[in-house]
Amino acid sequence: MLSAYITHPDCAHHDMGAGHPECPERSSSIHDRLLIAGLLDYMAPYDAPLATRTQLARAHTMSYVRELIAAAPTEGHRFVDPDTLMNPHTVQAALRAAGAAVLATDLVLAGKASTAFCNVRPPGHHAVREAAMGFCFFNNVAVGIRHALDVHGLQRVALIDFDVHHGNGSADIFRCDDRVLMCSIFEKGIYPFSGEDDNGSHMVNIGLPARSGSDAFRAAVTGCWLPALDAFAPQLVYISAGFDGHREDDMGNLGLVERDYAWVTRQIMDVAQRHCHGRVISCLEGGYALSALARSAAAHVKVLIGAD
Repeated sequence: MLSAYITHPDCAHHDMGAGHPECPERSSSIHDRLLIAGLLDYMAPYDAPLATRTQLARAHTMSYVRELIAAAPTEGHRFVDPDTLMNPHTVQAALRAAGAAVLATDLVLAGKASTAFCNVRPPGHHAVREAAMGFCFFNNVAVGIRHALDVHGLQRVALIDFDVHHGNGSADIFRCDDRVLMCSIFEKGIYPFSGEDDNGSHMVNIGLPARSGSDAFRAAVTGCWLPALDAFAPQLVYISAGFDGHREDDMGNLGLVERDYAWVTRQIMDVAQRHCHGRVISCLEGGYALSALARSAAAHVKVLIGAD
């Protein structure tokens, strides 16, 4: 059974302006690297569908969904926050990105794909229940997770976030939902300046100092994430896959490299093999140095699809 590779050309039409780090080339650089590495030969391609308002409203308020869709400009750009802009194609791209997580959920839970990688943008993990922020409009992973819980009837889902920035939107959405175990590692003291207070029985969020490097990252995964995940025994695992902790990416300063992303993916896959038949869904979040992003995503996908 092949892994699913979910993307859509609409995702390239969302553009926040010249020089913006969250650029259309992010997804194409990943696609090209996967193609050159031969990894797409091991994956079944799917077009991301448009998420429905009902699907979005499981993670966001319906009023926010309506307001964001209505706010789309007919030309030029509209600011959502100082770093986040909409163009006339943003809503369509955001609906595709959230729809990819829903499709991935359906495919994996139906046994039509072993794992899934959603190469979509805009990213999602900063989008809170009632607001867009941090380059994010809809929380793609959260939409997928709530689809797994509320439509497919799962009771325990794990969300693992290794983006260099804390997934404050995901924490906001799942803070009171003990069906979801959220595990994240992020750099302290950078945007969105949150995370260390989001801990408890179903949140394991670890802030690391700048320049922590591979050893500290791996120690946090081994010492904190893995015991919590094994105790929780998830029925499905989602990954918010951000690659901006790479040492070549100036959006963060953790000092990670490709082999760290391969290593953490292997740990996640081992957990999934123990508890949920290897069912893992990965959605692209950050990563802005294009070469490092492409190499890191390829290292991640290679393990995700069992080609390592």
